[in-house]
Amino acid sequence: MNINNFVISVATVNGSGSQSANNILLKSLFRMGIPVGGKNVFPSNIAGLPTWFWIRADEKGFVARREHADIFVAMNPTTLKEDLKTVKNGGYFIYNSDLGIKPELTPELQDVQLIPISFKPLVDKSTDSIKIKKLVINMVYVGVIAHLLGIDVPTLNETIADQFDGKESVIEVNRKASEIGFAYAQENIKIPFLFKAEKSDRNKNKIMMDGNAAGALGWLFGGCTFTAWYPITPSSSIVENYIKFANKYRKDENGKNKFAVVQAEDELSAMCMVIGAGWSGARSITATSGPGLSLMAESAGFSYFTEIPTVIWNVQRMGPSTGMPTRTAQGDLLSSVFLSHGDTKHPCLIPGTIKECFEFGQTAFDVAERLQQLVIVLSDLDLGMNLWMEEKWDYPEKPYDRGKVLTAADLEKVTQFERYADIDGDGIAYRTLPGTKSDKAAYFTRGSGHNRRAAYTEKSEEYLYIIDRLAKKWQTAKTFVPSPVFCDSKNLKSVELPAGRSVKSVCKNKFGILAYGSSDMSVKEAMYLFDKQNLNFDYCRVRAVPFNDSVSEFIKSHERVFVVDQNRDGQMFELLKMEMPETALHLSSVKHYDGTPITADTIVKNIKSIIGDAI
Repeated sequence: MNINNFVISVATVNGSGSQSANNILLKSLFRMGIPVGGKNVFPSNIAGLPTWFWIRADEKGFVARREHADIFVAMNPTTLKEDLKTVKNGGYFIYNSDLGIKPELTPELQDVQLIPISFKPLVDKSTDSIKIKKLVINMVYVGVIAHLLGIDVPTLNETIADQFDGKESVIEVNRKASEIGFAYAQENIKIPFLFKAEKSDRNKNKIMMDGNAAGALGWLFGGCTFTAWYPITPSSSIVENYIKFANKYRKDENGKNKFAVVQAEDELSAMCMVIGAGWSGARSITATSGPGLSLMAESAGFSYFTEIPTVIWNVQRMGPSTGMPTRTAQGDLLSSVFLSHGDTKHPCLIPGTIKECFEFGQTAFDVAERLQQLVIVLSDLDLGMNLWMEEKWDYPEKPYDRGKVLTAADLEKVTQFERYADIDGDGIAYRTLPGTKSDKAAYFTRGSGHNRRAAYTEKSEEYLYIIDRLAKKWQTAKTFVPSPVFCDSKNLKSVELPAGRSVKSVCKNKFGILAYGSSDMSVKEAMYLFDKQNLNFDYCRVRAVPFNDSVSEFIKSHERVFVVDQNRDGQMFELLKMEMPETALHLSSVKHYDGTPITADTIVKNIKSIIGDAI
């Protein structure tokens, strides 16, 4: 018997209402205290094409996607035969016998249990509405699985009520459909079922949220007061969540809004708007994905050269061009770092958890204002749109870092305000905000050549002064962006390097893995699997570019470091070699780029193919 250790996959069609049912199943397991994760693999059309929802339960907390399911629910005739191939031998394949297709077991799947269910007469009992039948048929299979796994019925009913937010008629019909499925399974499915869900305390003090909601909450706490955007999958929900949060919490004592959100006519316009807001002193942000990021390139260069702080939150998806808009990837790393023409470099923050999505909501603004330039946050569809578990976190209490802003009193102490002069040697100039009550405060902001006093110039030596100072700022940025986190195979809890400690003091294995973003959970599970084979790894998760010096130290201290990318060209692998060429001989590339979330199986397979006999 497998207790709280199983993978469920459900195949339906897009637009059938299955996501609500699948989320109810996922959240019911979570509320029972079972560590779970969910992955929605859906098409970019409105309705009709195949969609899959994966739920993974694991007592050890490894809830990233796996490549095969223990329990499969097949409700889509067009994918039924292929879906059968994703079931583990010894698993269960529940299928809708009304589809008129009977799956045939191959020799390698001879131990799979086929469970045909005629769903039509069951859903007919739940409602007379044809329209509603198409939706609540999904709740029938939820009831079937609830009985087979032993899901706590009061918890299931509570989750249904919460999912439909007090709409009693909707709650009633969905509960009825799940009860019908539960009763059917209880009366008719008598085969031994080797997977069970039992209440646990593993989720004590944990929450479940998607990265876009966590990021939006981070914007709110981070001081964001202006957002301009153009909707694009998979980033739209982060702005929608920000609007919801801000409408509730960002009001003055008279109930008036203390924020502004503008839906622009396109991404270039949105970026220009947030630059204007950043110039005026507001903490401003836009959200987009790869195609929108490309359209922002010209204004990104303007922000860099004029040194106006602002933030782009990029939820990455598959490319090139339109690509596969509802599939995940990490393919925008290089384009983000070098976004625009000429010699341009932007700091990029890379969250790997929903907690970091929240934290980087403030950190991105702090870094942008401290450095006076555009900061790009690189999330992705998997982290942004799927539900993840995390320990509850505290709200931030640290003050905002507004950087080098001169007040009227400060200006009285200087003879001449030079907007683009390097006074402190760190590459960062001092700025003033519009409305500062001093005759010395004003300056021209221009995207054309300018000197240290912000005056127009085409003199080579004055241009070199500005552009070389901006390069110095890139080095300074290493001390402001989030540091990498480390762990090893024996202790998979990632931590920042303690003050005064070298990487070698905490990383002692022969091999290392370097990854970033949503690959984190799968990397840790791969390390766990390798540990069972007596092969131990150290792990460095990069959380920002430019790279902290400890990244170079980590690479040099290992015979081989495997760089995990979710893109075809190994962009992190290439960026490391570009920024730190002395590390190149230590690096090997591990890539996954088919649009599905990366799995531990993929990482293990790729690393084994590289080091071969060494393991």
